[in-house]
Amino acid sequence: MLLQRLTEYGERIADKLPAEFYREKQIHWVLDIGEDGQEGRLLPRKVSGRQRDQVVSKPVPYVQRSGTKVPPYLLVDTAEFALGIAKADKDGKVTDKAKDEAERRHEAYRELVLRWAAASDEPAAQAAQRFFSAGPMTFALPEGVEAKQVEAKDTVAVMAGTRWLHELDSAQRLWAQEVRARKSRGFGVCLVCGQHGELWESIPEPVKKGAVPTEGGSNEGQLISINAPAQGRDGATQLVNTPVCHQCGGRSMAVLNHLLASDRHRRRFRDDGVLLWWTRHGQDDSALAMFFDDQPDPAEVERLLDSLHTSPTPTAGGGLDTDAFYALSLGLNNARLVVRDWIDIPLPATRRNLAAWYEDHGVWDGWEDRTRYVPLWQMALACGRWLGERYAPKSAPHGLEPELLRSALHQIRPPARALPLLLQRVHADHRIDLPRLALLRLLLNRSPNPQDHLMPQLDKDSTDPAYRWGRLFAVLEAVQHAALPDINTTLRDKFFSAASTAPASTMPRLYRDAGAHLKRLRRDKPAAAHALEARLEEIYEKVCDDLPGHLDDIQQGRFIIGYSHQRAEDRARRQAAKEAKEKTQRKTKTADVPAQANAPQLSAS
Repeated sequence: MLLQRLTEYGERIADKLPAEFYREKQIHWVLDIGEDGQEGRLLPRKVSGRQRDQVVSKPVPYVQRSGTKVPPYLLVDTAEFALGIAKADKDGKVTDKAKDEAERRHEAYRELVLRWAAASDEPAAQAAQRFFSAGPMTFALPEGVEAKQVEAKDTVAVMAGTRWLHELDSAQRLWAQEVRARKSRGFGVCLVCGQHGELWESIPEPVKKGAVPTEGGSNEGQLISINAPAQGRDGATQLVNTPVCHQCGGRSMAVLNHLLASDRHRRRFRDDGVLLWWTRHGQDDSALAMFFDDQPDPAEVERLLDSLHTSPTPTAGGGLDTDAFYALSLGLNNARLVVRDWIDIPLPATRRNLAAWYEDHGVWDGWEDRTRYVPLWQMALACGRWLGERYAPKSAPHGLEPELLRSALHQIRPPARALPLLLQRVHADHRIDLPRLALLRLLLNRSPNPQDHLMPQLDKDSTDPAYRWGRLFAVLEAVQHAALPDINTTLRDKFFSAASTAPASTMPRLYRDAGAHLKRLRRDKPAAAHALEARLEEIYEKVCDDLPGHLDDIQQGRFIIGYSHQRAEDRARRQAAKEAKEKTQRKTKTADVPAQANAPQLSAS
C-alpha cells in the first residue's frame, strides 16, 4: 500500500522529479574537455562553509553500490573514477594497492563513457569519445591550483564547452539501462502495480544520508532490504519475497527522496525521525500547511473550527470529496528505514482531526480577549527545563513530539507519560505559561473520563473540587499582590506546589492568613478589598471540606487549569475596567470642549 501511494504520487509530480536514477549532489571539480574534445581543463568548484550560496549542485547519475569491485557512475563520479587519483591512507601515503584500484576504477569509468559516446550521435558525445579514447587522462589546472588539492573522494563532472554531458538525453537513457542491467533479477508480477515485468534484485536508490534525523551515525537507508537468509521467508534474500518492478521501485524511492527534501511536505523532529505527508489529488490545503508551520495562524484556525461545527447546507452534500491524506513517519536503524506510522485516511477526516486538536488545546487569553493556539513542537518543549528566559534546547523528553503528532493526526489520547512529565516541570520551574497550559488542556480533554474535560476559559459552574481550589489559590494570590505589590517571594513561589498536591492541608491556612492582607486593603484600597473579599467568599463557600490528602495527576491538572482560568478572568476584568475608565475620561474631555469654545473672549483693548 505504501509503495503504491508513493508511485501514484510520483506519476502526478513526474515533472518535478530528477531523471531516472539521478540524485542531487555537490560538484567539486569540472572537467571541461572543450567542444571538440581535444584538451581537458580541471576547474575548481569547491567552496568553503561560509560560501554555501556558491555551491554547484546538480542531479547526477546515482545508484547504490557496494563490494570490492564497485562499478562506476556515468560521467559524474569521484576523482578516483573520473581522474584515476588514488586514495591516501590515514598517514597521507598512497599504497600500490590503492594505485592499482584507482587504475581499475578509472578504466571502468572510461569504458562506460565510451560505450555511451559510441551509442550517441550528439556532438558533445563525439567530443567525449575523442577525449576519453586518447589514452591516459591528462588535464590542465588553472593558475594557483595544485594537483594535490584534488582528493580521490571529490566529485568530478564533465562538460563540453557549455554542456553538462550527464544532462544529455542519451546519457540519461543509457544510465537507466545500465542500472537495470546491474540490479535486475528476472521477470515476474510486481507486488505494487500487479503487472508482469522486469523485477529488481534490490532497490537501486536508497534514502539519502542525513535525510532522516537520528541520534546515531547517519547512513543511507533502504526501505526494503533483506541481506541475510535468517531475515527472509524460507531463507530468501533481497526482494525475492517482495517483487517490485523497475518502474515502481525506481519511482517510489525517487518520490521518497523528493519528499524528504521538501520543506512543505516534511517535518523533521528535533531528536529523531521525520514525518512526510501528501494528498492524493494535491489540492492546496491551508489547514495541513498551517498545522506543520511553526506558528499557526489564529484566523486560519478559527475558520477550521467553524467548519467543524457549522452544519452543512443541502447543496454542500452534492459533491463528495474523494481526496485522501497520506502521512509516513520514518526512523533510521543503521542502514534500514523504520516505518513508525502510516496514515491513509480521507482528507475531510484529517481536517476534522486537526480541528479537534486545536479545539482541545486552545487557551483563552484574558488580556487579548481571544483564544491562542500553540505549535506542536512548543508543546513538546514545554515538558523541558525552563532557564529563566526560554526553554533549554533539547531538554524535551525524547520522542514526545512525534507522539503528540500521532495524537493529532489520529485524534487519539496523547502518551500517558506526558502528564507526569509536565507536572514535574511545573513544580520544579514554578512556571505556568501558554505552551504548558495548552498541553495540559489537551491531556485533560482527551481523557476517557468526561469529568476531566474543561472549557477553554473560566467555568463558574464547575463543581470539581480541585478546579475550585485552583481558582481560590489565584484569588488569594491576587489579594497578596494588591496588599503587597512589591513583595519578593509571592504566594505562588512558596506554596503553589504544596497547594496543588495537598490543598486540604494548605489552602485553609492560606485562606485564614489572607485576613491580614484584606485588613490592610480595607484601609488603603477599600474598593479592591470589597471586590476581592466578595470573590473569595463566593468560591470558598462552594469548596468541599473533605478533599483527599493528596491529589492525583489528573486532579493536579484541574487545579492548575482552575488557577489559570481565574487569573485570566481577573486580567480580563482589570482590562475591561481600564478601558471603561479611559472611555469615561475621553467623554469628559469631549464634553468640556464646547463649554470652552463658547466661553466669552477677552478683548485685546
